[in-house]
Amino acid sequence: MPRQGVLDHWRADLDEVPDEVWQHPAPEILLLPENRLTQVPARIGTLTTLHTLDLGHNRLTEVPDELGDLTGLARFLYLHDNRLTALPESLGRLTRLAYLNVGENRLTALPESLGAMTGLVELRAQHNRLTRLPASLGALASLRELWLRGNRLTALPDSVRNLRELRELELRENEFAEIPEALRGLPLLRRLDLRSNRLGELPPWVAELPSLEKLDLRWNDIEAPPGVWRDLEGRGCVVLR
Repeated sequence: MPRQGVLDHWRADLDEVPDEVWQHPAPEILLLPENRLTQVPARIGTLTTLHTLDLGHNRLTEVPDELGDLTGLARFLYLHDNRLTALPESLGRLTRLAYLNVGENRLTALPESLGAMTGLVELRAQHNRLTRLPASLGALASLRELWLRGNRLTALPDSVRNLRELRELELRENEFAEIPEALRGLPLLRRLDLRSNRLGELPPWVAELPSLEKLDLRWNDIEAPPGVWRDLEGRGCVVLR
């Protein structure tokens, strides 16, 4: 029996958003993953009672600006595994959203308005074509997890030093030649994944990260000053190299 307020069209063999969506008086969850959607109508912005929207695993090349009108979105927005090359700046109006997944697309940048999404706890943007991140990223004061595997990043914005709640950071399979100085002193960072970059040296300050429990440096040709490995492992941090 369908749950009240839930419109579930997962794997429904759809080419377009069905009429049922527009006829529902107050949908709270709209699930449209794993269909063949190539566009989302602008009227999506009228569904202001939604707290969760799943558009993942479709064929979208863009999403409308009206997505930013869904200010009731407080839980999840899935846009992963599409063909998106850009995201609208209007997403910055989703200030209550906790989880955003835009992974597995063709994005070369994230909108500068990202920093206005101050409710974000987890951001996934893995497997895109990102070469930089917006300076506004550091305004995400509640962010706990940031997943950026498989992009083309060489640096992080200095504002990352303001992510005082960050616990998990995945930078695997990028193009970092050094560990970003902006991570220095992050008080709650527990897991740092830097596999498959271009790292040559581990700076001593990494051993001073107070909460670090796991540091993954595999598939880098990396060296460290005397004692750094010992200091990390001696305090219980798992180091993979």
